[in-house]
Amino acid sequence: MQVSKGRANLMLLLAAIIWGAGYIFSKMATNAHMQAGLINAIRGFIYAGLAFIFFHKFILKMNSVDLRIGLTAGFINFLGYQFQTWGLRFTTPSNNAFLTAIYVVIIPLIVWVMFRRRPEAKSYPAIIVAIIGMGFLTNIVQNGFTLHIGDLLTLISAFFYALQIVYFGMRTTSTSPFVLSFMLGITQGTFGLIWSLLFEQTSYGVINWQAGLWPVIVLGILSSFGAQTLQIIGQRFTDPTPAGLILMTESMFGSIFSVVLGFEPFTMHLLLGGVLIVIAILIMQLDFSRFRSVE
Repeated sequence: MQVSKGRANLMLLLAAIIWGAGYIFSKMATNAHMQAGLINAIRGFIYAGLAFIFFHKFILKMNSVDLRIGLTAGFINFLGYQFQTWGLRFTTPSNNAFLTAIYVVIIPLIVWVMFRRRPEAKSYPAIIVAIIGMGFLTNIVQNGFTLHIGDLLTLISAFFYALQIVYFGMRTTSTSPFVLSFMLGITQGTFGLIWSLLFEQTSYGVINWQAGLWPVIVLGILSSFGAQTLQIIGQRFTDPTPAGLILMTESMFGSIFSVVLGFEPFTMHLLLGGVLIVIAILIMQLDFSRFRSVE
C-alpha cells in the first residue's frame, strides 16, 4: 500500500473530524454515569471485532513482531486516553483540552531525543500559533488558567498521545496497519476491562444503560474502528509533527459540532482559535524553500 503525503494528511484530517464529533457521544456516555475504563473496554472490543471481521486475512498471519508492536502501541494508546479522562474529573474541560493539545510541542522533542532528527524550522512558529489558537478555542485566554491535580494528569496524557503519534509514524511501518488496528482494539478493550473491574465496579449500579450504551457503540464503530484505522494508515506516509498538528484539529471540530448541535454558543474566540489552528497547519504544509528559490 502506498499513499501520497497529501492523501495521508487528508486521512488524518478525516480522523480528526470524526473524533471531533465523538465528543458529543462521549458526553452522552459520561452523562449516563459510564466511567472511562468501561467506555474504553466496550469501544475496544467493538474495534477489535470489526477489525477481525474486515481484516481477518491479515490478522491470522500475525507474527511475533506484529504482536510486540501492537501490544506496545495499544498500551501507549490506552494510557493516553485513560489519563486524559481521569484528569477531566479533577479539572475544567477547557484546561483538559488545552493541556492535551500540548502534545504538539512534545512530539518534535521526542523525535529529536529518540531519532536525532531536528524539527524543521517552520515547526516552531506553527506550534506557537497552534497553542495560541487552542488558548482561544478553549477560552483559556479570557478565563485564565488555574492549576489543578487534574492538569498534571492531563499533561501526562499529552506525553502519551505524543509518544503514540511518534510511535505510529516511526515504529509501526514494519507491521500491517490492519493487524495493528486489531491489536489496538483488543489491547484497549482488555486494559479498559481490567481497569473497570479494579476501580469502577461500585459505579455499575447507577449507570443508565439505555442512555449510555448506544453512544459508546457509535464511538466503537466510528471513533475507534473508523478514525483510528485512518490515523494508523495516514501516519505511515507523513511526518509526526504535521500529523500532530492535523490531529489537534479534533478539538476545533469538537467545538464546531458542539455549536452546530446547540451545546454551546458561537463566539469570536471559537472563530479566532479555529483560524489560528488552520494557519498553523498551513505553515507546516507550505514549502517555503520554493519562495526562497524564486527570490
